Amino acid sequence: MKNLQKDFYVNESKEMGVKGILENLIKKNRKKVKAVKNLSFEIAEGEIVGFLGPNGAGKSTTIKMMTGILTPTRGEVKVCGVIPYQKRQQNAKNIGVVFGHRTQLWWDLPVKDSFLLLKKIYEIDDLTYKKNLSYFMELLDMESFIERPIRQLSLGQRMRCDLAAAFLHNPSIVYLDEPTIGLDITSKKKIREFICEVNKERKSTIVLTTHDMSDIEQLATRVIVIANGDMIYDGTIEQLRRQYQNERVLTFSLKEDINKYLDLREWKHKVTVNYTNDKLVIRMPVNTPIKQMIDWVTSQYVVKDIKIDETSIEDIIEEVYKQCGNQYISM
Repeated sequence: MKNLQKDFYVNESKEMGVKGILENLIKKNRKKVKAVKNLSFEIAEGEIVGFLGPNGAGKSTTIKMMTGILTPTRGEVKVCGVIPYQKRQQNAKNIGVVFGHRTQLWWDLPVKDSFLLLKKIYEIDDLTYKKNLSYFMELLDMESFIERPIRQLSLGQRMRCDLAAAFLHNPSIVYLDEPTIGLDITSKKKIREFICEVNKERKSTIVLTTHDMSDIEQLATRVIVIANGDMIYDGTIEQLRRQYQNERVLTFSLKEDINKYLDLREWKHKVTVNYTNDKLVIRMPVNTPIKQMIDWVTSQYVVKDIKIDETSIEDIIEEVYKQCGNQYISM
């Protein structure tokens, strides 16, 4: 993508109710809204990229331009060397899409028949079709419901079928929009394992939009965050942690109940300590030398166990949104 932008025009009325509706019919007051503003980035083959942002940030609009559904107002977008909105059919053969709320399979047909229809649509040869179907059925454990219609499946079973359908024609890039939304722990694990396996074996590029930060932590090698149509971060999760993480929490389990308090006056950084029976909890800025703190505590007490808690990725992403001034934080 190079300087990608998408503008929309929305009707705006100064009056409310029926009067406002009549006013818009006679004379439309249109306001330009910049949904995406000058986005530029590249995604390499085989990357799994988390594409994040609060509701209304411009994620869906960007994905729709990448898939060819929308035409940019200005700027360039190419997917596998193809301009998506100019060559939609060619682009469709290069990509796969999964939307968590909608299915691309036929509601009343058995799953296997839906796959056969997709075989025809994407012109998949017999050998590739049989090989992929067998591979996906094993990875996603679909044997028990492959003959049942989609309407009879649970949400977790349907999502597994939609994933298989998205990868059936060997696409170069797959867009996954909330692929684990509403799923139980077992189904989420199965889907994440499938995504990792296919990415590893086939070098499929994955663009993942989700509000489930566990998906991002377990799958993504890179994160792009946008807000109000602007890019505000592009890098690894570890870089994101280093940039936005505020504190660490150290919990020391002691051999005996606490009988003396720590003298922390020598610490230059702001450190807070809570004492409870045989536990000592220390909150400290992320730039505080952690080894030095552990050495200091173990020199004062007999320690049985140490637990180190980092700021959760949810809290870090929320902090990113706050710092960019967005008032609509939704995780």
